[in-house]
Order: sequence, then structure tokens, then C-alpha cells
Amino acid sequence: MKTAISLPDDLFSAADALAGRLGVSRSQLYATALAEFLSKHDERQITGLLDQVYGSEDSGMDPGFRRAQRQSLAADEW
Repeated sequence: MKTAISLPDDLFSAADALAGRLGVSRSQLYATALAEFLSKHDERQITGLLDQVYGSEDSGMDPGFRRAQRQSLAADEW
């Protein structure tokens, strides 16, 4: 798919230089950068990663906090 975009001159120059150093075309550089950006911002992927991290963590309240909460509530008039 061909497309046209507008870029600030400094961004274009930096991308052009990077493409040269990497030995890829600007089109390939832009496609790779966009694919990476989309991957990092895919909410489902982010949610999945968070589920993996927190799925193995204990979600219970620390016993010390629970004890302090009970003591605090017991001291209050209801």
C-alpha cells in the first residue's frame, strides 16, 4: 500500500540517516516503526501482559494493614 505523509524536516532527516545506518529503505523503516508502535499500544496485549504479571501475585491485603484497619475501625464510633 502506498501512502503519503508529512513529517517535520528534522524527523525526516533523522529517519533517513537511521535507515541508511541500518541498510533499509525509509519505507521499511517507517513500516517497522509503525508496527512496533501499534504493538506497544494494543490495549488487549497490554491487558494480557498485566494479567500475566498480576495473575501470579497475591491480591490479598497485607496482614499488618488488615490489623491496623480493624484497630482503627474499632476505635471509631458508629
